[in-house]
Amino acid sequence: MIKIISLLIIAYLIGSIPSGIQIGKIFFHINVRDYGSGNIGTTNIYRTLGPYAGTAVLIIDLAKGAIATALPLIFGINSINPLLFGLMAVLGHTFSIFDHFKGGKAVATSAGMLIVYNLPFFFLAVFVLLLCITITSMVSFGSILGFIIIAIASLIIHDNILSIVAIILTFFVIYKHKDNIKRILTGKENLVPFGIYYLIKKNKQ
Repeated sequence: MIKIISLLIIAYLIGSIPSGIQIGKIFFHINVRDYGSGNIGTTNIYRTLGPYAGTAVLIIDLAKGAIATALPLIFGINSINPLLFGLMAVLGHTFSIFDHFKGGKAVATSAGMLIVYNLPFFFLAVFVLLLCITITSMVSFGSILGFIIIAIASLIIHDNILSIVAIILTFFVIYKHKDNIKRILTGKENLVPFGIYYLIKKNKQ
């Protein structure tokens, strides 16, 4: 039991690493919370610090979820579903002890869980995200839809644990994107500088 509790705490601490903040401070000498949307996730880092920093944050946040989910497999714990450890990383990412219990929107870290737990579902989520961005030019919409699709897919394959986790995370991600949803409904959501919708809107201006 002590081993399990210790690994759960480690999973939380791994998830708590505020990669966006650290990269901003170390390499750009700024606090990313003062720029763009103020979020420390991949999208805002891309917008404020550029593609290299954004890609680094994406990889680190994916790795946080993957490493945490792999902990029980690495240490030979079979009595608890590895998704619980992944959830602890998501909890750390969104309520980081190193960032005054604030954090990101949990998208990349949640996706990282799937790399270890169900790799085909990870690729499904990535496909949905990229397809949505290509059509709508909105990362937020693609992120939300990706969670919904994974929740539905997990129900279809009758993976009860993944279904519960995916549904919980879907509602959580929708809540974290509530401001984005308002902007989507009013046509004011931030767009990436490519994709069909972006090109249509640009041509109309």
